[in-house]
Amino acid sequence: MYTLLVQKELKNILLSSKFTATFIVCSILIILSVFIGIQEYNNAVSQYDINQQIASQNIEEANGWDRVRNIAHRKPNPLQIFVSGLHFDVGRLSNISSRDDVKLSRSPYSDETIFAIFRFIDLAFIVQVVLSLFAILFTYNAINGERENGTLKLAFSNSVSRAKYLLAKFSGIWLGLIIPLLIPLLVTLLLLMVYKVPLSGADWNTIAAFFGLSMLYVTFFIGLGLLISALTQKSSLSFLLLLVIWIGSVLILPRIGVMTAGQLVPVRSVAQIEALQQAYEQQQWDEYSESLSNSWKQRMQEMEGMTEEERQAYRDEHEWNWMEEDDALRRQVRENITKNNRLLLEETQNRKNHQQQLAFNVSRISPASSFRLAAMNLATTDITLKSRYEESMRTYRDIFTEYVEQKKEETDTQGGFQISIDSDEGVSIDFGRDDQKLDVSGVPQYTAPDVSVAAAFGRSIIDFGLLSIFIVICFGGTFVAFIRYDMR
Repeated sequence: MYTLLVQKELKNILLSSKFTATFIVCSILIILSVFIGIQEYNNAVSQYDINQQIASQNIEEANGWDRVRNIAHRKPNPLQIFVSGLHFDVGRLSNISSRDDVKLSRSPYSDETIFAIFRFIDLAFIVQVVLSLFAILFTYNAINGERENGTLKLAFSNSVSRAKYLLAKFSGIWLGLIIPLLIPLLVTLLLLMVYKVPLSGADWNTIAAFFGLSMLYVTFFIGLGLLISALTQKSSLSFLLLLVIWIGSVLILPRIGVMTAGQLVPVRSVAQIEALQQAYEQQQWDEYSESLSNSWKQRMQEMEGMTEEERQAYRDEHEWNWMEEDDALRRQVRENITKNNRLLLEETQNRKNHQQQLAFNVSRISPASSFRLAAMNLATTDITLKSRYEESMRTYRDIFTEYVEQKKEETDTQGGFQISIDSDEGVSIDFGRDDQKLDVSGVPQYTAPDVSVAAAFGRSIIDFGLLSIFIVICFGGTFVAFIRYDMR
């Protein structure tokens, strides 16, 4: 009897015109989203390679170590094809030098503003919005529709328990919805191989985990549809209730969590942080100017009572020492500014982490939020993408600037210069070095941060667990409601 009930559900789904139409639409959307994602990824890789070449060329063309600058670029992630996450919102590059603090800029949306208006549709979005509606559409009348048609009472005229009937209905609906969707998903994997997207073994494992997460998410909405259908007597009422629940869980609750966290844990804005950094920087340079002025006054006092020839000889003897002292003081000011900027950013980031964690915990009452957060964590396009890259770039900045300073000392070039004025020869500038091509073969190269599959899955395990709990609650509630269901 169980097998017959499952076959009945499969026939009701697969032979209906509603299924044909929705399956075609969902398949087109799934395949199209991955195809566009592949094209976007290939464009990002091409742009990344070109920018890397330009940055290397700029280093090679520098004619002095004081002029050596670098640009670190965020490396495209092939998993962004399935879950774009914050990829399009976070900047792609940052200047690397002793004078500039690390700050990612020029996000894809800032360059292509048209996509910022309509946003990029990835496979995670299709699953979160379209497939959840797909599940509701086939389950809102799964039980009360049978009662309205009179087939529910007819089914129980045979020797079948309510538990077995409910299990058969769920099995038939799940097989009828999930198995067909594997076809477009397999086509997307074929597209990856046709376009030769560079995927490692860890990436394939992540894709498999994402597909499993998507099945969990759709299974929840199948269970939710059965629950509401078992709680109501009319299919029109159950559809209305499911639509309201879907709007609340998918569109409203995640935003309420963010708004609540923003009110409970306020965080400094970017403008406020930059204002504090600029104020401290101005204070440091004012103190530097005053200290430099006092130093030169003291040097002038040391030359009082000397003849012009003696002064000139004294200057020639101490000129480079003075420039080294001034340069050391200037480097100290820059170090102080860098330390203050990092301290402000660390304090703000810690508070922002607290705010984000609160927002995530509140929004996780929605299964859609749990699905989205888990998907982004698996693809490493989550909320930590920006801070992860900026932290690694700051580490690289320290290594890069230390290497450049070391090269300056080895070549005895501190960026100083001497200006001489002669009545016969005019003005001459001595940089203390010959402008020549630098040996930049040993310049440290930036390496993008890597997140292991275990770490990514570890951050997603809570959301996997929550989705499983939501599913158990739905099916437990459905069983209790169906036991008491009036079949008349």
